[in-house]
Amino acid sequence: MRIGIIGAGYIGGTLTRKLAALGHEVRVANSRAPETLADLAAETGATAVWAADAATDADLVVVSIPQKNVPALAPGIVAKARDGAPVVETNNYYPQQRDGRIDAIEAGTPESVWVAEQIGSPVFKVFNGIYWKHLLDKGVPAGTAKRIALPVAGDGPGKQTVLDLVDALGFDPVDAGSLAESWRQQPGTPVYGKDFDADGVRAALAEASPERPAEFRAE
Repeated sequence: MRIGIIGAGYIGGTLTRKLAALGHEVRVANSRAPETLADLAAETGATAVWAADAATDADLVVVSIPQKNVPALAPGIVAKARDGAPVVETNNYYPQQRDGRIDAIEAGTPESVWVAEQIGSPVFKVFNGIYWKHLLDKGVPAGTAKRIALPVAGDGPGKQTVLDLVDALGFDPVDAGSLAESWRQQPGTPVYGKDFDADGVRAALAEASPERPAEFRAE
């Protein structure tokens, strides 16, 4: 597939490495000029581009940036993708630690629903709760005992593509329901930051509470 990745931090950079290694055509961008990603491009074979061009003709788009920076993305930034291309977002809202207050999220809008509204496109939430080093190093073949599982929340026909991609990266995909249910994997929930297998992920999602823990609410 042709994959556009907007954001080259821990998760975006790791996905660039992993997806390029799987043979996908990866274009990656950050908030600066493509030249600032020269080392990552040389290492992986990915093509560094401007953020506005990352999604052009892509079969799948990944948005992996700090939550506070989402409104600054160019309008229609994912609109240049191919028809039906799923958009994955890996973001988390850290109001005290990084992002400041976002009123809609504080009022109860799930983080990924807010992202979808900001970028004007449906999204699938995945990769937000796994430690980046584990994403890089702990993928194993399907059928391996205790294989780490990752929840995927979102709606629409592109979901199977996302589930298959998680599997190809070495993790068991777990359908976590609609985007409206994506709060079940936000920071502070039982599944967040854990390396559960598929049964463990399902149990943790079921145990989640919509009440945001104090450390993940704006002060």
